[in-house]
Amino acid sequence: MRTFRSTRRRTRVPRIPGERRMLVAMAVDATGSGMYVPFSLVFFHHVTGLGFATVGLVLTVVGLLGLGGLPLAGAAVDRYGARRVQLLLYGVRGTGFLLYPFAHSLPAFVAVALATAFGDRAFPAVQQSLIGEVARGADRDRLQASSRALRNGGLGAGSLLASLIVGLAGDAGFTAAAWLNAASFALAAVLMRGVRAERGAPSAGPAKPSAGYRQVFADRPFLGLTAVNFLNALGYSALSVLFPLYLTTWLRGPQAITGTAFTLNTVMCAAGGVVVAARVRARGARRTRSTALGSLLFAAAFAAQIVLGTFRPGSGIVLGGALMAIVALYTLGELVHSPSAGALSVAAAPEALRGRYLAAYQLSWSLSAALAPSLFTALMAVDGRLPWALLVGTSLVAALAVVRLERVLPAGAVRVAPAVPVAAVRVAPSAPVAAAR
Repeated sequence: MRTFRSTRRRTRVPRIPGERRMLVAMAVDATGSGMYVPFSLVFFHHVTGLGFATVGLVLTVVGLLGLGGLPLAGAAVDRYGARRVQLLLYGVRGTGFLLYPFAHSLPAFVAVALATAFGDRAFPAVQQSLIGEVARGADRDRLQASSRALRNGGLGAGSLLASLIVGLAGDAGFTAAAWLNAASFALAAVLMRGVRAERGAPSAGPAKPSAGYRQVFADRPFLGLTAVNFLNALGYSALSVLFPLYLTTWLRGPQAITGTAFTLNTVMCAAGGVVVAARVRARGARRTRSTALGSLLFAAAFAAQIVLGTFRPGSGIVLGGALMAIVALYTLGELVHSPSAGALSVAAAPEALRGRYLAAYQLSWSLSAALAPSLFTALMAVDGRLPWALLVGTSLVAALAVVRLERVLPAGAVRVAPAVPVAAVRVAPSAPVAAAR
């Protein structure tokens, strides 16, 4: 046993240079975001002084307009590298939250919110591209799992911190939270300046930097992968959008269960994300198969909601226990699905056009988030079980479709290769590539 362990230590792949700084930056970013994300309407109402209806309308409109920043960010990543674009977005987002407390008029709020929305919508795709630049093989899956765990933990910590600040300082605490969030972006940017991502030269393969988005929209396997993610993304919206409404209107349960469910989800993701992802990688599962498994776990959890909504137990203890078991099953699906699906999208994107590819992939998340509230509420008006039935169907279709895509996706994307840090390989710097077309 000792010999085996010592051999594992000698053959262990070295940590990616700058990885610790990168992970700390993710945690700081998530903690700052957690100070406003859980109660965004209340937050912006207090820091701007505008009414709830006005704030809600502005956030909806600028959120949709902010999607226009994705193509530009993707092209910028391919031209300048993900780290430079990420630092720019940190600056945009930090400046926005620094100015929010001064945006008391409607035009000022719209201007600041629109600029911040561009940064917020583009940031996930840029971070995915950065993971693709600094890591290869199993390291991508590991970083995906770590980033997901850190984001959940940071959001929870930020939410608790904001609650404490507001509880002590009253309405002035919302302004303090806005400025602390701005400071978190500044600190994350300082940390990320120490991460050096080396970009490979443009490949001689079918992906040409000059092709721009024409190449992305001609890549049917990747578009299929993006469509699959849209189906799964609807399921990710269920806990935050559908669950509270279903609990109070159909199950007629206490609202306090919602907070308990969110806490359980956050704790499981933060504590078990890296461990579950490591177990999946250790078993040698293809990324497509583990992604499909996550979808099947989602489907099982959504089907359980239908069963619970059919019987509707009158006992609060039985209802609460059943809901917590379903949330735990749902969260397990998230832990299995998220790292594999994220790494699959990064690995399936050609290096020369990775920024544009992942910007297109991010649209599936943004569109599902925009569609979910109206879709779920319309189905709920007919029958409380209908939204869950829809999600069972979308999850099953997603599981089947991603397995069928195995035949057409790049083999290096489907199978997890041994971890090889990109920064450990000396490569020639890439030439600037053309802007988006």
